[in-house]
Amino acid sequence: MSKKLLSKGKYARMLKLTTDDGIVDALALDQRGSLVKGMKTAAAKYGKLFSMDMVYNFKQTVSEILSPYSSAILLDDQMGFKGIEAKSVDTGLIMSYEKTGYDANEPGRLPSLIPDQSAQIMVQRGADALKVLLYFNPNDPDEINDQKKAFAQRYGIEGVAAETPTFLEIVTYDDRYDSSSLEFAKEKPELVLKSMREFTQDKYHIDVLKMEIPFNPKFVAGWNKDASDSAYTEAEAKDYLKQLSDEATRPFIFLSAGVPTNVFQRELKLAGDAGAKFNGVLSGRATWLEGVDIFARDGRDGLVDWLKHKGTRNVTELTQILSDNATPWFEAYGGKDNIQVVDISNIQ
Repeated sequence: MSKKLLSKGKYARMLKLTTDDGIVDALALDQRGSLVKGMKTAAAKYGKLFSMDMVYNFKQTVSEILSPYSSAILLDDQMGFKGIEAKSVDTGLIMSYEKTGYDANEPGRLPSLIPDQSAQIMVQRGADALKVLLYFNPNDPDEINDQKKAFAQRYGIEGVAAETPTFLEIVTYDDRYDSSSLEFAKEKPELVLKSMREFTQDKYHIDVLKMEIPFNPKFVAGWNKDASDSAYTEAEAKDYLKQLSDEATRPFIFLSAGVPTNVFQRELKLAGDAGAKFNGVLSGRATWLEGVDIFARDGRDGLVDWLKHKGTRNVTELTQILSDNATPWFEAYGGKDNIQVVDISNIQ
């Protein structure tokens, strides 16, 4: 395997974002539109008047209590500014660079960056890495996907210039089907595998791919007693995880996609059993979602109590699962000894 070249800045920041063992054990808290919607629903349930301060303070509290247990935390500057201030100084900071959601009036779920930010601005605000979410269907027409591929290249190149690791989150879709449907579940493995095959290429300059589990756990035979149909056996689901790993040419981690905590843990253990060489997680709602309802009902004190018990347990259990099943990020390049760190700071 040829040497992997990494700038001194990127290499140092990757070490800041990972555990001593080189695992990405990160907490995702950059949800914006979905969190606002969930908080509004929870507030109405308890007869409370919603305000954006609820979102700001929720992120602040979760970051304050849980970030010390995580190697990094993903936050947005728009609604998570209090969370950024509250995070542990020893925890790496990944900042969201994309606008929340997408324009439903335009075909293709095209991405858009936050207009008053740049890689360099986010670094100046304390970011150790950047994250962009890209909705991607590899079977969409070229006129749509060519725009997304060019977008990913621009994003990656900007990270190179700023010596900042770039995380690219790929969420697959097919506009013909609901994402929770059996029809989409049958399609999902192919979509996720094709997405990995595309964006793992060197030309995108992506440092960490944030990937979906390549199946819907609701439709794994024997995993959901309420399901009348299945899309795959457990053996097939396990094989998809190994195929995904075999496609990767750079570090990749899994997103939790809002599944219950125990389901996400089961998925990660299956990935380990499959021999998938994944390098960690960015776990969001699977870790803290229950806290939204508690915060709306009982305020900060209730949320702090829940976080110190259940939320913290969610994080520490995940840390143990990663210790048993994930591999260090630098192993994707053949180990630390196969990484050549170069100094580009003098380039003007």
